[in-house]
Amino acid sequence: MRKIIHIDMDAFFASVEQRDKPELRGKPVAVGFDGPRGVVSTASYEARKFGVHSAMSMVKAKMLCPQLTVVSSDHARYKEVSMQVGGIFRRYTDVIEPLSIDEAFLDVTGSESGLGAVEIAQAIRQAIREELRLTASAGVSFNKFLAKIASDYRKPDGMFVIDEEHAADFIAGLPIEKFWGVGPKTAQEMHKMGIFNGRQLRECSLNHLTDVFGKAGIVYYNFARGIDDRPVESVRVRKSVGCEQTFLDDLHKRSAILIELYHIVIELVARLAKSKFRGCTLTLKVKFFDFTQITRSATVDGVLETKDDILPVAKRLLGQVDCASKPIRLIGLSVSNPPGEARRGKWVEGVLDFKD
Repeated sequence: MRKIIHIDMDAFFASVEQRDKPELRGKPVAVGFDGPRGVVSTASYEARKFGVHSAMSMVKAKMLCPQLTVVSSDHARYKEVSMQVGGIFRRYTDVIEPLSIDEAFLDVTGSESGLGAVEIAQAIRQAIREELRLTASAGVSFNKFLAKIASDYRKPDGMFVIDEEHAADFIAGLPIEKFWGVGPKTAQEMHKMGIFNGRQLRECSLNHLTDVFGKAGIVYYNFARGIDDRPVESVRVRKSVGCEQTFLDDLHKRSAILIELYHIVIELVARLAKSKFRGCTLTLKVKFFDFTQITRSATVDGVLETKDDILPVAKRLLGQVDCASKPIRLIGLSVSNPPGEARRGKWVEGVLDFKD
């Protein structure tokens, strides 16, 4: 039986700011850009009591919490602290899969520490508290799906264990929105099917789930039964490189949109060069003033790495977007599909809800 731990730092950016700036301790804090188009990156738990959360506009956050203190992001400092957290992880295992700067999976099945998974999770949380003066929540289970859910179960500064004996009962009562990979649109579709929790999901046949959700239906079917065989991957292969820009004023003139698209292409080319990433698929993301969002993608025969490679494709994709219908808030571009993985010569189009 595998022993998997998921560690999630509590309100990471905001907690680092409160640790390093005593005047912020105990106060509602939001990390992000303090401007009319600013977005909350992380909110302290004091701010969350007022309904402030990540991805919320800073304007709305201030309306909910007039006493909110906004702090600009300091990613270099957050990365440094994240590396210190990683050093604590490595005392117990080398099988570590970072999901982001503030969370990771650890496979401690073969740990040479002589400790059990629960003891290791407790030791890691204690070291983070004593050495870094921060808090982290931990989930312990026998697979990644359950470990990640468990880490969120007693946040902040908590730990929860889901063992094999009690997993089925735990999953049965789990709201469908808590399932990994189920966003608002998927949850809404499941509600139409009469699925509101893990028990009801378990009662749904595999054929029905795959008919409605495609390959994701297999994942949901397995998750409902506590099955997740994915390994903790200590080396993660970069799958895409991208960048995006939120504008101070919504764009509605095509000339202004094209100018901004050009600047984003230049930024993307620089990021591709820095990461040495080469891909065959370009994806354009457009978010309108009302926060609705669409994406358009194209896969080419060669690789996308220079301005001359990317700009014509980006313009072609933009031509598929009805930019005249409503003002544009954000434009993003990303390159994916390394050579050999791309579906060459095929155009792919999609419309996505920005939350799912």
